[in-house]
Amino acid sequence: MDTDKFKSDLMIGETSSIEFKRCGNKVERDVFESICAFLNRFGGDVYLGVLNDGTVVGVSAQNAAAMMKNIVNVVGNPNVFKPSPYIEVESFVWDGKSVIRVHVPVSGDVHSYHGDIYDRMGEVDVKILATAQIADLYMRKRGIYTEREVFPQLNLDDFRLDLLPLVRREAQNHLTDGKRHPWMDMDDEALFRASGLIDEDKVTKETGFNLAAVLLLGKDETLMRICPQYETDALLRVVNVDRYDDRRIVRTNLLESYDELLEFSRKHLPAPFFLEEDKRVNLREIIVREMVANLLIHREFTSLDKSEFVIEHDRMYTSNPCNPMHDGRVTPENVRPRAKNPIIAGFFREIGRADRLGSGVRNLYKYSKDYGGADPVFIEGNNFVISVSLNKLNSIRFPFEKTPIWDENPHVETGKQPIGAGKQPIGSQKQPIEEGKQPIEEALSGLKLTRPTYANIMKLYNEFSDVEVFGRALVMKVCGLADGPAGMLIRMMLRHRLLDTVKGRGKGKYRFRSDFSGANP
Repeated sequence: MDTDKFKSDLMIGETSSIEFKRCGNKVERDVFESICAFLNRFGGDVYLGVLNDGTVVGVSAQNAAAMMKNIVNVVGNPNVFKPSPYIEVESFVWDGKSVIRVHVPVSGDVHSYHGDIYDRMGEVDVKILATAQIADLYMRKRGIYTEREVFPQLNLDDFRLDLLPLVRREAQNHLTDGKRHPWMDMDDEALFRASGLIDEDKVTKETGFNLAAVLLLGKDETLMRICPQYETDALLRVVNVDRYDDRRIVRTNLLESYDELLEFSRKHLPAPFFLEEDKRVNLREIIVREMVANLLIHREFTSLDKSEFVIEHDRMYTSNPCNPMHDGRVTPENVRPRAKNPIIAGFFREIGRADRLGSGVRNLYKYSKDYGGADPVFIEGNNFVISVSLNKLNSIRFPFEKTPIWDENPHVETGKQPIGAGKQPIGSQKQPIEEGKQPIEEALSGLKLTRPTYANIMKLYNEFSDVEVFGRALVMKVCGLADGPAGMLIRMMLRHRLLDTVKGRGKGKYRFRSDFSGANP
């Protein structure tokens, strides 16, 4: 036994591939459940004689040999473990205490223990009962790429051939050596064949378009017929975090899905000025392209789980079901590049919408801190998650919330007439503020607002009070703002609970609250 590895495992603690069991005098059932779970995931080591917190208590020295023999007999019994796996069992002494190590190699089969299938989820052994979960497990163990499933009934009429001129042009533009791309001189069917989109079924020997072809270039009706579970949900959750502020459900081919998701990000994320070696670089485009490409290329398309692209106040993230080869956080140091869908990945690389394997992790680590203020987070499991911080951008995304230019009193002397000077008290010509209600001036004084923002809110309140309903068009008219800034001002007021959303008057209608006591600072 490599004692350095054992020492390292004690420091790391229980993970998807490390498990500690106390097991004083006999081997309990949970040991075999862990062995089964490890076989069905990534393999690993089960240590007997160690508490959950990593404290080594040891097993009975006189019973160690019998315990090891019991493990080998049970695991090797085809009536208990199906199919019977190969494992390694050894004992060693650590700090005067006997420890048993059961090494479980990665297996290409799905194993059951007493008829039950177990999987490893983080540091927990889970009995798999749902049909979909069992199917995902078998799919993962098959070691084949589902993108190669062949559909002989399809023909060229089922595909978006109108996209092929764009595909050829992007492939040609991606070449940097001045040569002519081979696709430029191919007819449509030849292009499908050259890019691996026409394949042979290994069982029936039939030839036809594969799932990769359907996903990349299929018509929407073809895609829904062949892969009805496929969709990508793009969400903005900044004000309404329980649901969403904006949503786009993308159910089209991967090429146009890529464009739609990029457009969604451009709508809701800024592109701050950034120079790299005297050259302006669009950090938003670099980061979102890497995230979206990974989201679309490396998804497990047979899974019933949907993919998501979510923009929140302090981060954006993507999540997609995948066929994992690793469990846990991925870094530039431990990344093991492997295309989950090599045909789709190769097609995206050919037209310049993706780079070589592993580049996404490195690019995001290179640029995310400059864009959002922190390193990205990659988590691989049954879902692959990429999270990028947006904290550094909040002063750009929400320009109405900046350090105020006054101390406590917003009506400071600046050589100009104070805001609201010469006007009647707010609400004097409209509905009076009830006794005990917090006036809007007091609510605004607790917020960090610039003078123009304060002035615009007061213009709106003077115009509408808490009686009249208004929308973005009226905000633009009263405040003299363009569409984008007007929308941002409305979202800021909603977030600080200055406005209520009005139902039954059409989309995007609001009214000032009659009580500002619940305003968020």
